[in-house]
Amino acid sequence: MTPSHIRVLLADDHALVRRGIREFLEISPDIQVLAEASDGAEALRLLRELQPDVAVLDIQMPAPNGIEVTRQVRAEKWPIGILILTAYEDPPYIKSVLQAGANGYVLKNVEADDLIDAVRAVHEGKSVLDPVLARRVLLDLGTPPAATMEALSEREMAVLRLAAQGLTNKAIGVTLDISDRTVQGHLAKIYMKLSAASRTEAVMRAVALGWLPPTFPEAT
Repeated sequence: MTPSHIRVLLADDHALVRRGIREFLEISPDIQVLAEASDGAEALRLLRELQPDVAVLDIQMPAPNGIEVTRQVRAEKWPIGILILTAYEDPPYIKSVLQAGANGYVLKNVEADDLIDAVRAVHEGKSVLDPVLARRVLLDLGTPPAATMEALSEREMAVLRLAAQGLTNKAIGVTLDISDRTVQGHLAKIYMKLSAASRTEAVMRAVALGWLPPTFPEAT
């Protein structure tokens, strides 16, 4: 293994699914699957022990489920990217996962190349969301169309674009030549205008509204 490898933990209660995901990911020479977990408790133990770069989690697995595992990782402030890989495309699941602090949400019918790209993006701190799913969530929440929402200022859009690229507040400040506190202030206004609770949710809403390009291309 070289330092450039992305170290991944898989968690899914179906062994055949884990095997398929591993085979997909290990097509890429820069990704190494460190271990597999069959339930949430085992996933948390391995996350503590191995401290991988990215955790690829299912939602519905024996307790705790993927949403609770995500909450625990964020509560412990572990520097781990979280990608939810699931068959569930219902808005309540997506919303719960994003609010818990996941970096991305993709479906199990994703192509191998897109899954690899999603792991790489999450590792870089970016948000990974299928734009079709993002729009579905917004419709479920009754979010008004872009024309009726308060627009972001030019500087707020610049901050949001950089946040979507995975930059930290400090890096955004350096790029835009503003202080960390100013970046935090812009993000707070962005969250308020987009009714978002996190960076990922803000990016999701911006993608769904057409204000930011999607991570994945639109389905054709």
